Amino acid sequence: MTTRVLLADDEHLIRGAIAALLDLEDGIEVVAQVGRGDEVVAAVAEHRPDVAVLDIEMPGIDGLSAAEQISSQCKIVILTSLGRPGYLRRAMAAGVSGFLGKDASAEELAMAIRKVQAGGRYLDAELAAAAMAAGDSPLTERERDALRLAAEGATISRIAGELHLTEGTVRNYLSSAMTKLNAQNRLEAIRTAQRMGWL
Repeated sequence: MTTRVLLADDEHLIRGAIAALLDLEDGIEVVAQVGRGDEVVAAVAEHRPDVAVLDIEMPGIDGLSAAEQISSQCKIVILTSLGRPGYLRRAMAAGVSGFLGKDASAEELAMAIRKVQAGGRYLDAELAAAAMAAGDSPLTERERDALRLAAEGATISRIAGELHLTEGTVRNYLSSAMTKLNAQNRLEAIRTAQRMGWL
């Protein structure tokens, strides 16, 4: 039986190379390729893959957000160059069954695809160890939302408007996040949270 695979990666050359390598594997067929996260849901509905291989960083929406939307329709493998500990935890919460780095071999990716298709999990050992060592994010959901909007360049008043909070409350959330992340300022807090995969 052939495993039908959808590939989603915004880097055309990498996506094409992965597709070519997977097509050489017995029992694996790449049935669709997309370059944007916001194209994943429609491609899954149209092509009905057994497994979707998603990059995390993509335009439109990121791979983890796309994973949340398709987890009931197919198995998911995250393939990323960003080995941030928080990403693995978010991926597991989103229903992802496989998680490995882009430095993996084609054979390892094929093995991961076969394993998740069979109902198992495949986790890169180094990424899993880093995630366990890092622990859970200390940020509350509101602190994370405020930091995420600040990272996008939003002003305090815009953050307050989007989160339906007062400006003082937004300042308190940002200050609390900076304290928890041992950051001297908002920019340092954003960088720490991004590095850990908590944003």
